[in-house]
Amino acid sequence: MTISKPGLRPASPNFSSGPCAKRPGWSPQALANAPLGRSHRAKVGKARLERAIDLTREILNVPADYRIGIVPASDTGAVEMAMWSLLGERGVDMVAWESFGAGWVTDVVKQLKLADARTIEAPYGGLPDLSTIDFDRDVVFTWNGTTSGVRVPNGDFIPSDRKGLTICDATSAAFAQRLDFAKLDVVTFSWQKVLGGEGAHGMLILSPRAVERLETYKPAWPLPKIFRLTSGGKLIEGIFKGETINTPSMLCVEDYIDALEWAKSVGGLDGLVARADANFAVLDRFVKASSWLGHLAVDPATRSNTSVCLSIVDPDIAALDEDAQAVFAKNLAALLEKEGAAYDIGAYRDAPPGLRIWAGATVETHDLEALLPWLDWAFATQKAALKAAA
Repeated sequence: MTISKPGLRPASPNFSSGPCAKRPGWSPQALANAPLGRSHRAKVGKARLERAIDLTREILNVPADYRIGIVPASDTGAVEMAMWSLLGERGVDMVAWESFGAGWVTDVVKQLKLADARTIEAPYGGLPDLSTIDFDRDVVFTWNGTTSGVRVPNGDFIPSDRKGLTICDATSAAFAQRLDFAKLDVVTFSWQKVLGGEGAHGMLILSPRAVERLETYKPAWPLPKIFRLTSGGKLIEGIFKGETINTPSMLCVEDYIDALEWAKSVGGLDGLVARADANFAVLDRFVKASSWLGHLAVDPATRSNTSVCLSIVDPDIAALDEDAQAVFAKNLAALLEKEGAAYDIGAYRDAPPGLRIWAGATVETHDLEALLPWLDWAFATQKAALKAAA
């Protein structure tokens, strides 16, 4: 089947799942007021860091008694800081259904080497049986699986009277999905996902229960300075008031503030969720009508509205071995990039072969609509090339 090359390209072909598209209308001028060449500990620097924290609380509806801190090394740094500082007081259930969750399992089992660590896993495309989690133990899980496109539908599976702590990697969920903070003791995310900020900085949100654990429990292992959240058995409150552990980029801080201000302008959390939901709906309708694409996430209730992971279900391609399927998917993504129609939409390296299209709030719906004919064209073109080479 021959399909004519589409004439209209997305105005912004940036559909990467991280770093993600900048907010609509962004330009470097948005960073003009960054206090460059100044100490982040100076009054002006601390004020901007506090502004970032305050806006985060306002837009995400973080409870007033939860602490919010800016920490090093993106979401990864925030999750590692939480695990190394909090785990070990009791047994832990590690819940994983994609590569980042599996990475946290590896860190706990092989690096921290906790003796009482239980792993609850599911393959790409599904959720594990959440009813098997023991919340009298600590629990580590991702809210939204960035590399599988599978998310938890809500926080109903977490009991309010739990004895353990819940540590939630929410990096592809925050600002696009509604996090149930009453069920979460630690929440982490990075700036470069839903709000399209720059990399290298993470956010660490702690409940009062998490703070109590920090102040009453000392891990058996030494903690590097970059992970230390307490001093003399007390929480270092300055971390949660803009006094960061290490030196942040004030240029990146200004960019995050700009993204947060834009978020307010589109209706705050409600507006951001609505934008992501509308974007997902465009892709979902296309996939449902497609003869060659399918959702990697099996259950519609668990499908992410940000990192939309897709499988190539065309019978001829699905009949190929996995390596050949991966080559086909990579060639398809490369063709779209060459045409300037979509950048960085290949599946994550550890995920099944396919495509991954970011649909978060900074992506414009009309750009996704413009992408769809290109997907069909690229598939038909690559399939024809495959047949010609056979």
